[in-house]
Amino acid sequence: MHYQTESWSSYVGARTVGGDPLERIERLASENAVVIFSMSSCCMCHAIKRLFCGMGVNPTVHELDEDPRGKEMEKALMRLLGGSSSVPVVFIGGKLVGTMDRVMASHINGTLVPLLKEAGALWL
Repeated sequence: MHYQTESWSSYVGARTVGGDPLERIERLASENAVVIFSMSSCCMCHAIKRLFCGMGVNPTVHELDEDPRGKEMEKALMRLLGGSSSVPVVFIGGKLVGTMDRVMASHINGTLVPLLKEAGALWL
C-alpha cells in the first residue's frame, strides 16, 4: 500500500489551498488506479485495505485523520455518498466505487476484478 503522508498544502500546491474539497477528492482519486480514503483507526478501512492487498493490488491510501484537512475531506465524502458513512471510500480508475458494502458486493458478484484490470491495478 502507498500511504499519502504529505500535507495537503504541500501536495496540492498553492493554487488549490482553500479550494473545493470535492475537486481535491476527484483529482486525488484520478491520480492512481486504486485510491482509498480511510481513517487509521477504522476496522472497516483496515479490512478493505487487506482485501486489496490480498488480491495483489497496491492501493494509494489517504488517511483522513492524519491530514490537516481531513475533516473537510470527510464531510465532502459524506456529501458525495449522500450522507452515509464516509469511510472507507474506494475509487478505481478515478471512478467512485463506494464504501465497504459496495466494494464487497462487487467482489462477491465478480465485477471487482474486471474493474481492477480495466484500471491497470491488476494484471492477472
